[in-house]
Amino acid sequence: MCGRYDLSDNPAAIKAKFSVPRVPEYAPNLDVRPTQVNPVVRLDRDGARECALARWGLVPVWAKDLKFGTRCINARAETLATAPAFRAAYRKRRCLVPVNAFYEWSGPAGQRVKWRIGLRDEPLFALAGLWEWWKDPASGEGVETYTIVTTDANSLLAPIHDRMPVIVAPDRYALWLDPNQAPEALLAPFAADALKVERG
Repeated sequence: MCGRYDLSDNPAAIKAKFSVPRVPEYAPNLDVRPTQVNPVVRLDRDGARECALARWGLVPVWAKDLKFGTRCINARAETLATAPAFRAAYRKRRCLVPVNAFYEWSGPAGQRVKWRIGLRDEPLFALAGLWEWWKDPASGEGVETYTIVTTDANSLLAPIHDRMPVIVAPDRYALWLDPNQAPEALLAPFAADALKVERG
């Protein structure tokens, strides 16, 4: 799974890396947690790339309350097309989640070790995500939320955790974001030799 990540780069870095016209102001954060609001990159209604702020923990349109999102911080790649919470977003609302690294933990309770995992050659990179729009039935207020897609861990991370987030290479951004394209080939574990693992 992916339950924490680092986004310490500023809006200017996201604008340059993801070729978006503007990035909403946000506070860089070394320890991003579920329910916090963070930038995601997606396509707008005209098919152009944009950056928006969304709450981590996807809430499908039919959910009764926002708390549903705490169960949907991750989406398994194997069931994106069939899981009720994710299938509509997978078909129509994919996004990229900018990160500098993500975290995993290993070891027994009370002796857990935190690991920081990033790319060797790219300080800012993208995780595959899905986004959704939910309307609060009480207030009528709209909330945009997102989830991070996970797959089997590669050989480097398997001793730490059996899952890892899907990492999208820059030359695959367009493929992942385009709802008219089938992105199944992107849902495999990222190359182990492209990653670096450090004590967090």
